[in-house]
Amino acid sequence: MPDLPHSPAADRNKQPILDALTGILGESGTALEIASGTGQHAAWFAAAMPAWIWQPTDADARMLPALARRVADAALSNLRPPLLLDVMAPEWPSHGSEFADKEEKFDAIYCANMLHIAPWPACAALMQGAARHLLPGGLLITYGPYFEEEGPPVPSNRAFDEDLRARNPAWGIRRLEDVVAQARRAGLALRERHAMPANNLLLVFGRD
Repeated sequence: MPDLPHSPAADRNKQPILDALTGILGESGTALEIASGTGQHAAWFAAAMPAWIWQPTDADARMLPALARRVADAALSNLRPPLLLDVMAPEWPSHGSEFADKEEKFDAIYCANMLHIAPWPACAALMQGAARHLLPGGLLITYGPYFEEEGPPVPSNRAFDEDLRARNPAWGIRRLEDVVAQARRAGLALRERHAMPANNLLLVFGRD
């Protein structure tokens, strides 16, 4: 699929993330992916976890045609066509899109590399939306770089944060304790923290 948008980072991290997910998620279920982007994660995870139904989404309508082509090319019965979903919208999904069931809830909600390239209010919106759409026992799983209280930031994350803020002052690597506080306000608690390659973290939240 050389004509489709491609993220080298998504290619590098898809297998480590999958390895973590297979130890966290149950044998089967339905997953909602927030900010699917190029769709590389969605296609990889759906292929590797055939008993999981995967629903990709993105807030950028310009990404949906390419994302839909990747889904079609994957030809997987458990990978749904993508939907337009903006976490800041009062209802998910948005702008006329609908889940298979309008009030559908999910066993897992997965969101990678969004919080640092979105305004800070998107974090609260993600947590609140996840609380609305998670089934009992469901999990919100986020992946990306975070600043933690213990020890100084690694130089690569500090440089990345400076670059993000230079590109958009509303962006930046988030402090883990601030993200956890937003989750708590939505009734979610941090259950697991997994260190990942390239100084990223995979976080698992469940109902408090």
